[in-house]
Amino acid sequence: MKPKVFVTRQIPEKGLKMIEEYYNVEVWDKYTPPPREVLLQKAREVDALVTLLTDKIDKELLDNAPRLRIVAQYAVGFDNIDVEYATKRGVYVTNTPGVLTDATADLTWAILLAAARRVVEADKFVRSGDYWRTGTGWHPMMMLGAHVTGKTLGIIGMGRIGRAVARRAKGFGMRVLYYQRHRLPEDVERELGAKYVDLETLLRESDFVSIHVPLTKETYHMIGERELRLMKRTAILVNTARGAVIDTDALVKALKEG
Repeated sequence: MKPKVFVTRQIPEKGLKMIEEYYNVEVWDKYTPPPREVLLQKAREVDALVTLLTDKIDKELLDNAPRLRIVAQYAVGFDNIDVEYATKRGVYVTNTPGVLTDATADLTWAILLAAARRVVEADKFVRSGDYWRTGTGWHPMMMLGAHVTGKTLGIIGMGRIGRAVARRAKGFGMRVLYYQRHRLPEDVERELGAKYVDLETLLRESDFVSIHVPLTKETYHMIGERELRLMKRTAILVNTARGAVIDTDALVKALKEG
């Protein structure tokens, strides 16, 4: 008899078929995450869970899941899981590092360029009809954005994704600064064209700041009011890591104050 697994969201058919070779599979077929009570109930009934960041795997759930042997996180991050307590309970926790490296780096650059060149703002302007209603058409001062080529890019967290972002910066001839707890080997720095600096220097000198750190106790709100004040008034901040890495209240305040 095959062990049972509950998959908390719909996943690509190819992946599902691979799981079905070894497990009796039940998939939550709604677009939204399963409610807490459903997740607790299913955890009691299965040997394995395939989870996403929206699924809180904590002490309450683990204490009431006697059969559970593994939580397979369908993501790179796993801050929704109490890994320490799961380990005490003898439950394995896995994740999927590396699979989203290029996708996230591409997204980072898409956001950076869209913000710098006011792409979304211009798109809305054209779609609204104002472009035609004003009767002025194109104007040389219209939608001027920020130059990217030759500017300074600061990368906070030079792991897989941070490095992929740095490599893409070469095409724009950018000066790349980076900060993390440990400096990279010199040969890696040369390959990336990146210079190691402290966080304050990075924030002061960068025209663009891109964040690529996991959410931990150390990185929670690592960008707060003090850090935001260090940045150039014209700087663009891109966060494709966890939202809580930035103090949202401090960010809103900084934006309102200009």
